[in-house]
This record gives sequence, structure tokens and C-alpha cells, in this order.
Amino acid sequence: MKILKNLVLGLAVLIALLAVAGLLLPAQTHFERSVSIKANPSLVYGYLNGFKQFNQWSPWAALDPNTSYSYSGPDSGVGARQAWVSADANVGSGSQEIIAVTPNEQIQVKLDFGGTSTENISTWAISPDGEGSRLTWSMTSELGMNPMNRWFGYLLLERFVGADYERGLASLKPQLEALASAPASTTTAEPPAVEPVAVEPVPAS
Repeated sequence: MKILKNLVLGLAVLIALLAVAGLLLPAQTHFERSVSIKANPSLVYGYLNGFKQFNQWSPWAALDPNTSYSYSGPDSGVGARQAWVSADANVGSGSQEIIAVTPNEQIQVKLDFGGTSTENISTWAISPDGEGSRLTWSMTSELGMNPMNRWFGYLLLERFVGADYERGLASLKPQLEALASAPASTTTAEPPAVEPVAVEPVPAS
């Protein structure tokens, strides 16, 4: 019994130390990943400024093909929103909504991971890069006073989500470059020919 009592006491002390140490960790985490894309900033901005095309390159879309998606608000710009529901623990349920934009430069997205206590903002920053663009995808999380959140943010958040961001950018890059290199239509719609119409003179009254 004494050994068991000492084990329980030691475990309680360890948990207390981890909790205290967690509160000493930063209350905010930030990480980012970048890629150069052979596409002008306006094309990149227009493609990302909404969620209808998000699953074409998203690093999470293939994790659960049975995920249910819904959309609300405008198709693009502030208020555009995507929500998802999945029984797969790797996907879960949540939503993302555009909350601020600077045309051709930046898009900010608020992320809600199904009731977690963290506040997460994802940002697309777009800048000219030669004849193309430099796209930086970042995430800033406010972890609050929960020591477990701080440990997660410190040890795991960048490691796992950062890898997802890298996969997403690797998928997004060729799609945008294909759009940028697609030939513009050179056809111009001509108005139909109009046959001359004879007009009878109006007899004088």
C-alpha cells in the first residue's frame, strides 16, 4: 500500500508540475509556410478569397471522403464561410470564415475547431515575387490559460499542422500556375448581321 500511495503522490506532483510549467509557456503560437508561385497576386488572391474551390487542394479533404460540407454567406470576401462535419477524429467538425481582406495582398480566416477554447486565425499573405507571387500561409493561436492547450501549442501544433500546410501549398501551387499559363480566349463575339429593312414612306396627310 505504501508503494501505491507513493506512486499516486508522485503522479499528482508530476501533474501539478506539468500544469505549472504549462502556464509558463507562451500563451500564443505562430507558424508559417511559404511558396513561390508563377501567378500574379490578383489571380492568387481571387482563387483563395472564398471556399468553393478549397477542397480541390486542401490537405485535409482526402482524409475522410464522407465529410459533409456546407457553405454560407457570400461566395467570396468577408463573411464567406465553410463548415464541415466528420465522424473521423482526424477531421472532426468545425468551420472557417473570412473576417478581413486586403485586395491582392491578404486574407484572414477565423477557424473554429468544434468548441475548443483556442482562438485561431489563419492568414494568406500575398506579395509580388519577380513575375509571380510569394504566398505565405500562417496560423496564430491564442491558447488562453489552459496549460494543456499551451503544451499542445508548444509541442504539437506546428509539427502537425505545419506539415499539413506544406502539403496544401504543394498541391495549390501547380493549380494556380496552370490557371496562370492557360491561354486567354482570343475570340470576340461578333454581333449578328442585320439585314437592311425597307421603310415605306409615310403618306402626307
